[in-house]
Amino acid sequence: MMDWDKLRIFHTVASSGSFTHAGEKLNLSQSAVSRQIRSLEESLNVSLFNRHARGLSLTDEGETLFKTAEDVVSKIHFTEQQLLEGSDVPMGELKVTTTLSFGSTWMMHHIRGFIEKYPEVDVQLIVSDQDLDLTTREADVAIRFRPSEHLEMIQKRLGTFHHHLYASPEYLSRKGRPRTVDDLDDHNLISYGEVPTIPVQGMNWALTEGTLEPRKPILRVNSIYGVLQAVKAGIGIAALPDYLVQGSMNVVRVLEETEGPEFDAYITYPQELRTSKRIAAFRDYIIQQFKGTRF
Repeated sequence: MMDWDKLRIFHTVASSGSFTHAGEKLNLSQSAVSRQIRSLEESLNVSLFNRHARGLSLTDEGETLFKTAEDVVSKIHFTEQQLLEGSDVPMGELKVTTTLSFGSTWMMHHIRGFIEKYPEVDVQLIVSDQDLDLTTREADVAIRFRPSEHLEMIQKRLGTFHHHLYASPEYLSRKGRPRTVDDLDDHNLISYGEVPTIPVQGMNWALTEGTLEPRKPILRVNSIYGVLQAVKAGIGIAALPDYLVQGSMNVVRVLEETEGPEFDAYITYPQELRTSKRIAAFRDYIIQQFKGTRF
């Protein structure tokens, strides 16, 4: 029978991409990890990794075993969390994912209260503009700015976000303040860069507002938070969500009467976690925090 310890080490090596990184996670030496993998390969009579100067890559046999190991690890983790849910107190690991800009700003300012209220919950906040897969437990719960495409997901609308145009006072003193939407044709515009997954649809509305021919931006940035920093640096005008600008210095709203598209925020999690105490605690906490914030 396959040795579980060796399978666990194999899964960590495959996930990490190197013996060294796997050893750091497992608190084992690189040579010890290498020996365990070699022993597993010998017992299965296959090569699981292609070894090259840049690191490791899985062979076809390794890919097959990794899929099984991933499934086993996921089921063990899920079972562990179910057992922990037997307590009246929310506890266990909680992986929360949201966009880079929202997670790095609003969430950072509001997550402290949850951590202090539920010290037995081990919170991991994963900020990324790429959607993590909740069905494979890359995260337990997500805050996203569009409805989930998966019908089996539980989701609840949290609130509505608003977009407006912003610039720095230094930029406006240098280039002048636009008085109409048509004036944007003569201004430097900053847009969200082209990426495989856009966290919020329609973010680049300033490029098409009031014109048939899209305006060419002077700068594209693949991070909304990066767009804000570009505005602060005086590079140009950008459409930004209002929540991101709140409390920012050296940023002012322009063309105040021009409204960008509204977009809703949702908290989303899998059906199998509907009875989870830690999910319920986090959901209720976030709903309450949203009620006290203007977006």
